[in-house]
Amino acid sequence: KLCGYLQKLSGKGPLRGFRSRWFVFDPRRCYLYYFKGPQEPLPLGHLDIASACFSYHQPEAGAAAAGDEPAAFEVHSPGGAVTVLKAATRQDMTYWLQELQQKRWEYCNNLDAAKRDSRTSPTPSDFSKGLVAKDNPGIILSQNASAERARNILAVETSPTDLVGEQAASQPAPVQASTINFSLKQWSTEIKNSMSSLRKGSNENRKSVFYTTEEWELLDPTPKDLEDSMALEEKRKHIAEGNKGRRLTSSAFPFDFGRIPHKARRPLKDMIGSSKNRNSSDSSPTEWCSGNGNRLVSELQLKYQSQQEELEKLKKDLLSQKELVRLLQQTVRSSQYDKYFASHLCEGVPKDMLELLHQKDDQILGLNNQLEKLNLEKDSLQQEVKNLKCKVGELNERLGMLMETIQAKDEVIMKLSRQLSECEDSTSSQSGAINSPTATCTNKELQELDRLKDNLQGYKTQNKFLNKEILELSALRRNAEAREREWQAKYTSLEAKLCQIESKYLILLQEMKTPVCSEDQSPAREVITQLLEDALKAEPSEQPEQAFFKPHLVSEYDIYGFQTVPEDDEEEKLVAKSRALDLRSLSLSENREISTGVKWENYLASTMNREMMRCVELKNLIRSGIPHEHRSKMWKWCVSLHVKKFKDSAVPGYFQTLLQKALEKPNPASKQIELDLLRTLPNNKHYSSPTSEGIQKLRNVLLAFSWRNPDIGYCQGLNRLVAIALLYLEQEDAFWCLVTIVEVFMPRDYYTKTLLGSQVDQRVFKDLLSEKLPRLHAHFEQYKVDYTLITFNWFLVVFVDSVVSDILFKIWDSFLYEGPKVIFRFALALFKYKEEEILKLQDSMSIFKYLRYFTRTILDARKLTAIAFGDLNPFPLRQIRNRRAYHLEKVRLELTELEAIREDFLRERETCVEKRDLISDDEEDS
Repeated sequence: KLCGYLQKLSGKGPLRGFRSRWFVFDPRRCYLYYFKGPQEPLPLGHLDIASACFSYHQPEAGAAAAGDEPAAFEVHSPGGAVTVLKAATRQDMTYWLQELQQKRWEYCNNLDAAKRDSRTSPTPSDFSKGLVAKDNPGIILSQNASAERARNILAVETSPTDLVGEQAASQPAPVQASTINFSLKQWSTEIKNSMSSLRKGSNENRKSVFYTTEEWELLDPTPKDLEDSMALEEKRKHIAEGNKGRRLTSSAFPFDFGRIPHKARRPLKDMIGSSKNRNSSDSSPTEWCSGNGNRLVSELQLKYQSQQEELEKLKKDLLSQKELVRLLQQTVRSSQYDKYFASHLCEGVPKDMLELLHQKDDQILGLNNQLEKLNLEKDSLQQEVKNLKCKVGELNERLGMLMETIQAKDEVIMKLSRQLSECEDSTSSQSGAINSPTATCTNKELQELDRLKDNLQGYKTQNKFLNKEILELSALRRNAEAREREWQAKYTSLEAKLCQIESKYLILLQEMKTPVCSEDQSPAREVITQLLEDALKAEPSEQPEQAFFKPHLVSEYDIYGFQTVPEDDEEEKLVAKSRALDLRSLSLSENREISTGVKWENYLASTMNREMMRCVELKNLIRSGIPHEHRSKMWKWCVSLHVKKFKDSAVPGYFQTLLQKALEKPNPASKQIELDLLRTLPNNKHYSSPTSEGIQKLRNVLLAFSWRNPDIGYCQGLNRLVAIALLYLEQEDAFWCLVTIVEVFMPRDYYTKTLLGSQVDQRVFKDLLSEKLPRLHAHFEQYKVDYTLITFNWFLVVFVDSVVSDILFKIWDSFLYEGPKVIFRFALALFKYKEEEILKLQDSMSIFKYLRYFTRTILDARKLTAIAFGDLNPFPLRQIRNRRAYHLEKVRLELTELEAIREDFLRERETCVEKRDLISDDEEDS
């Protein structure tokens, strides 16, 4: 992950300067987001790296050695905007520039590759998991080999420092010249981040007024605590007499100060030290103006010593105050104990019991005194240990100073030795006198030569970088031009096809208006036949470079792997292709409105520095639909949210253990699972044949779940739930997704043999339909249409094979986040969407026939979602739970009555000779 600290030049006028910012690169959009700090939830802004170019300038001749001084570079954005960033060292600057170049190169090439084939997902496959990700292997365009070699040659090898990378988040921000670190341009974001941090730390900042290095709270006294107060009464009086000069307020408070377990606190030493630093920093600007350095140094040393003495004095006062507080507590306890003892214990108590109590009090007093002595010894030993550590530190410092002194002397000795050898090599004093100015000039020339060599090396590095930048920008420009030419060719092809269709359409209209021939010889028949043949014609296989120029309005499979046009029925094939064209039109119109995508990108950018949490904003985003490229991540997060308690209690490798057990031992559900594998989603290419990759994964998940939940084992419908989950999740995540649906979302007995929970939900749905859509409910009742025969499967498999794939996955998005209430919402929304059409039907056969296929004609997911989450409100979950409980009792009573009727029938069959040959379907199967 490319992230770290950089300083950004911002502000205007006197406020203009470099401000430290935390930068994070987002590979999804090739944006470089910057935050005020690593813990901030909202970014202050971003830089578009995909369309930017980079440059930097060589340091001036008087600059420090390369790699040591802060280095600034520029990011040039479209429109002429220039952003100046500064790294801590030139090494960091080189690393940032090379990484940003590489990210830009990879993103632009992947963008070209993704647009090469319109039948695959338009996003890189790195962000998706499951079977859908396999459809988009991330085709990379064949790049110019010479350009790749040149990029590798011109690359400068460098490694980052501690201020780059995820580990830099734990480092303090680098010191900056400008003390103003507040951005007026992003003031609203600054305020939001500040409020978020305040809310986060509100629970940790509530301190007691007695807070020093421990926290205190008020606790009610107990009779047992009152007994401890008499032990140190005499000692309290002795110490209290020594502290008569202090101003204290003491009274017999009926409470005790009890210690809370240690939390993260700020020690008193740090508080005093920070105050000392503030005082010194406030006074330093005026003092340094005097110009007398030695006097200032001496004054600072005196001030430091006085503050050290004040610190020690405050420490001693603090200890005495703590001791005094403790003794006051003991006094309060002793007085309350005396009061308690006098009022309750002395009345009617025998003398032997009183003597025994006094003995016990003496023992307690002795033990408390011994404990006090041990605590004092412990404190003294700890103080000795601290003193010894201080002495060891001082000795280490002295040792380091001595080592530095020895090293400096060794250098002086070596220097003198070199000078001595130079003097001995000189032939005479006269020649030495003549050569001395020459040697001085030679030394200056050598220094100048070294400086020129350093500058030359710096310019070479800069030249390499700029050449690489020019090379990459030229390659990206050529790719953009090629992409523009390809889009132009595609547009021309689409325009030609549109002209042909319009021509045939006009011929049809003319013939329908004024026919010129008989019906058999009419040209309209030929035109209609030709149009049908063109519409249903299979697209021939073409070369990849030729396939791009032909528009693929409807492909054989959608991005989820579902077949768009069936192969059997010609009439159904025409309807399916028409539906696919309508879906394509809707998706293209939605792509033009990018507000939802921008909201998702902004939300995910705000979670870079923090964990994702449930909130209203996230719920509204999920209801609008999770983008294809983020669905794997969000589904996995939703599932983990619901099964966290199950995962925490499970052993590591739990899924693999279940799967291994299922493969080694026979399972009663295995036979039925094998029979249903190929019948799961035959219209999806991932499950269409025994060799499909999804079949084996589906088998593994179902077998593992049958061992986890033997009460259910396997129920028809579970296979479809797992198949949908596997399109975006890996095997183990799909297993936990099934656990979420069966064991968390749905009531008990929902997928058992009796399907008790499913029957209850159908009755609950009937109540909701009569309440939310009374006209439609009365219409069904009038014509005696049992619509639960249709809706039963909606609830059992969460609309799989009931709605078009785009709507199906939007329903699953909300379902995995909010739970089963979503099923009721969308089931009612489907009926409300087509309410007027259903009300026009006037007989039961036509109504039932329409209900069997009407959900496949609903294509506008946005309108359906608005009905489900807007028009049907309010929709309280408590109401659904109450109605479930009510209908559950009724269904159980009905099942009990049916079981009684069955037993009576069996008993009657055994006694009646004429009915002995009658058997039920279950008995016949067994």
